[in-house]
Amino acid sequence: MLPNILDDAKTRMQKSVDSFVHDLSGMRAGRAHPALLEKVSVDYYGSVMALAHLAAVSAPEPRLLVVQPFDKTAAASIEKAIMKADLGVSVRVDGALLRVSVPPLTEERRRDLVKQVKRQLEDAKVAVRNVRRDAVDTLKKSQRQGDVTEDDERRGQTEIQRLTDQFVKELDHVAERREQDIMTP
Repeated sequence: MLPNILDDAKTRMQKSVDSFVHDLSGMRAGRAHPALLEKVSVDYYGSVMALAHLAAVSAPEPRLLVVQPFDKTAAASIEKAIMKADLGVSVRVDGALLRVSVPPLTEERRRDLVKQVKRQLEDAKVAVRNVRRDAVDTLKKSQRQGDVTEDDERRGQTEIQRLTDQFVKELDHVAERREQDIMTP
């Protein structure tokens, strides 16, 4: 019973870390990255679709993204969606391609992005702590039902705390790397 609780907690904590990393990848840093356009939704023939379903996005240069629609008639809809997303980029239609210029970040914008990273970091830490709380509650419930001994419960709580500390440290490390990336011109 104890290994199942620990495995479940570890899996859920890892998902929190993965979600945090995924959220940060879509945040604009100093250079162009295809993940910047990941959350753009395009109104295409009356239905809303993710940009990834309509076009291929690549970053041939540090300040440029190239969007190549699978259907050339979608270029205008994609351009409108990117502009509507208000990402602070400029879009130029070049035949069937869209060239998305990513201007350098100002110092003020960099500080705002770092604050946003810190807010998201705190949310991710709360998610990891919630997993810890759920695992400890499950452990206590199992001990009351007699499925787990009192000694195993204490060992389990210690192990759950160790996992929590490990994942919080990993979150801090990811956030620190992202902050350095954002602050580097």
